[in-house]
Amino acid sequence: MKPLSRLLVKRDWRRGERIPRTGGVIIATNHLSWADPVLLSHFLYNNGRWPVILAKAALFKVPFLGRAVTGLLAIPVYRGSAEAANSLNVSAQRLKDGCAILFYPEGTCTRDPGLWPMVGKTGAARLALESGAPVIPVAHWGAHELLPYGEKKPRLFPRKTFHVTVGPPVDLSKYEGRSTHAEVLREATADIMAAITEQLAELRGEKGPETPYDPSRR
Repeated sequence: MKPLSRLLVKRDWRRGERIPRTGGVIIATNHLSWADPVLLSHFLYNNGRWPVILAKAALFKVPFLGRAVTGLLAIPVYRGSAEAANSLNVSAQRLKDGCAILFYPEGTCTRDPGLWPMVGKTGAARLALESGAPVIPVAHWGAHELLPYGEKKPRLFPRKTFHVTVGPPVDLSKYEGRSTHAEVLREATADIMAAITEQLAELRGEKGPETPYDPSRR
């Protein structure tokens, strides 16, 4: 994957030293394109971590990308079924084993008109609060120019740049000792998404929205 990544995009990688080199960790990131799991995996690998991707099952059926995420030992998520909860159980065990879980809290590519992170789902927050694993917010930009969401043919020319930056661990200390009921999970998820948005705003040189896009209200 590394030669392919180098061939497809130029790199603007920042603050990779903020990624813990050992121990279970949750890498929480925004989602723009079917290409970004592969490009982010290269970034994480070059910073000392093998990424275990938690991705929706449909991604495994996409030509080429399906084979790539399978080779990365990704964990498929089947929405609306008992297996959706099982994927979190598998992730929890991987964290105990010291793995780096690459997690997309939005659950799908953003539908925000400005491509900002949407309201997140609570899986990453639940994993973090129940396991105690740190959550590292990572923002990226540029994968959508290489492969826009919904398209299967990449736009190779002109050569795109993949920008990535890493934030400090999300402070979830105020939730310690509290029951992981729905309200707590929503609040913790909002903190995680705000941290990702803050990093993306810096990366883009723009101000992010005060209220994240919520597709369930549209």
